[in-house]
Amino acid sequence: MTTVGFGLRSISVSPQPLRFARNHVRAFSALMSPPSKAVVYDQHGPPDKVTRIVEIPPVEIKQNEVCVKMLAAPINPSDINRIEGVYPVRPQPPAVGGYEGVGEVHAVGSSVNTFSPGDWVIPSPPSFGTWQTYIVKEDSVWHKINKHTPVEYAATVTVNPLTAFRMLQDFVQLNSGDAVVQNGATSIVGQCVLQLARHQGVGSINIIRDRAGADQVKENLKKLGADEVFTESQLEMKNVKDLLGNLPEPALGFNCVGGNAATLVLKFLRNGGTMVTYGGMSKKPITVSTSSFIFKDLSLRGFWLQKWMSADGAKECRKMIDHLLDLMREGKLKYQMELVPFKDFHLALEKALGKHGSQPKQVITF
Repeated sequence: MTTVGFGLRSISVSPQPLRFARNHVRAFSALMSPPSKAVVYDQHGPPDKVTRIVEIPPVEIKQNEVCVKMLAAPINPSDINRIEGVYPVRPQPPAVGGYEGVGEVHAVGSSVNTFSPGDWVIPSPPSFGTWQTYIVKEDSVWHKINKHTPVEYAATVTVNPLTAFRMLQDFVQLNSGDAVVQNGATSIVGQCVLQLARHQGVGSINIIRDRAGADQVKENLKKLGADEVFTESQLEMKNVKDLLGNLPEPALGFNCVGGNAATLVLKFLRNGGTMVTYGGMSKKPITVSTSSFIFKDLSLRGFWLQKWMSADGAKECRKMIDHLLDLMREGKLKYQMELVPFKDFHLALEKALGKHGSQPKQVITF
């Protein structure tokens, strides 16, 4: 008999079983991922100061895990807020940035039978750490999608388009012929709202900030399906409803700006209307007149996609994502993005931080 030490334990085996055990280990050696490059931050702070690209060594792919080679991932405002340490739900540093994206299956663990190398997948619900070249996570994290989807849309479908879709469904029963009003209409959510509303036969009133080239912005939004587009200064009048034309007073409004832009949304709403806030880009509070509550009986609500997905939404979101991806492949849902190679990540980050003026959504390609 031979005694073999293993950590703090030892066992006695005969020579022949020991030779078999060695062969067994060689036959089933661990499946490993390739080495990866990732955007990491060791502490919270300004994203352009605290992020860096590092090499990550290979990791073992366990039997129920999938190794995914990332293809693309966006830089969302919530990603920036997580790095800054101000987002309500965030990983503790050190952490890899990113929250959504699309990748291609590179390898699967021995017990995985729902995915094959070459499949396109997205983390659904989204998962921290998408700004890296390879990711290894349990198979339950991943959702297989149609490979014919443009990579930039597959990478960005979950956070912004799904937010727009849910907000149009969850607060007011909208029927064909109704209308909605929103500020922040040039944002990805805003562009999705007006297109998804049009798909339902619902009109849209869209508010944009005053800027150089506003006429071109209006034209672009109308090409996407906007019925009316106004700058904030155009709405500094007593009765904005004179501008509705053939549209009915909207029952539902969306606010992602706050401050005066939120007040303008409220001015359009009909009696008993609802304004849903999903962002606060101006960092200014929402001010509501007493008469809006008493005489118009307006309701103020909030929407946070992550909370929705942490409840019952997680089970539903994959079906909704497939529906949105269908619309994208059919050209019925589109928005502006800029694809940026991973090597230029910090330039893309500067653009996402607004250091180069108004820019399209930045999508990193790996």
